[in-house]
Amino acid sequence: MIFALDTCLGASSVAILDGDRVLAARREPMTRGHQERIGVLAREIAAEAGVKFSELTRIGVTVGPGSFTGLRVGLAFAKGLAAALSIPCVGVNTLEALAAGVPGGGFIAAVLDARMSQVYLQIFDGGVALMAPDALDLGSAAARLAELHGGQAVTLVGSGAPLLAQIVPGATILTPVSADPVAVARLAAARPAPAHSPRPLYLRAPYATLPAA
Repeated sequence: MIFALDTCLGASSVAILDGDRVLAARREPMTRGHQERIGVLAREIAAEAGVKFSELTRIGVTVGPGSFTGLRVGLAFAKGLAAALSIPCVGVNTLEALAAGVPGGGFIAAVLDARMSQVYLQIFDGGVALMAPDALDLGSAAARLAELHGGQAVTLVGSGAPLLAQIVPGATILTPVSADPVAVARLAAARPAPAHSPRPLYLRAPYATLPAA
């Protein structure tokens, strides 16, 4: 039985799955306050599913890219819960979770608006990643998308999807506030137990700098 959560983007999202069966799932939009809400939400969803935390066998959590504060909140909660229960904690990158949540699959570009004329991009075809997650300026991201899609039907998913829409006329545009926690759970369940706790996935360096000596 797996518990999955995502706090990397504009929501606190949780789900509990027993095999392929979704026992409970919820996604609450919020731009801040993830830290105060995630523990309460976890207890609520466990009660809704009729599951005790001691029955869980695995935790799945998004590790970024996303909000610096949000992704650390989710990781800290997931790793703490996994340690308390002595069960594996599996990290899932936010872009692959966004792509996995698209009904029907196919050619999917997961795109997050990284601000400052950049996007976080990862492209998939039939569930297979065609590139590693990357932080790219809009021109480079557009070129990568044009190079890989090969004229087939395209779905753009994520907050940055509208920024690349003109590259693929007729593309399906999806802008969910967060990754689907059910998709996070299924991705995490399909992976072998990791040897180490998951770490944040940062695709670019922080902009904050130390003052000069």
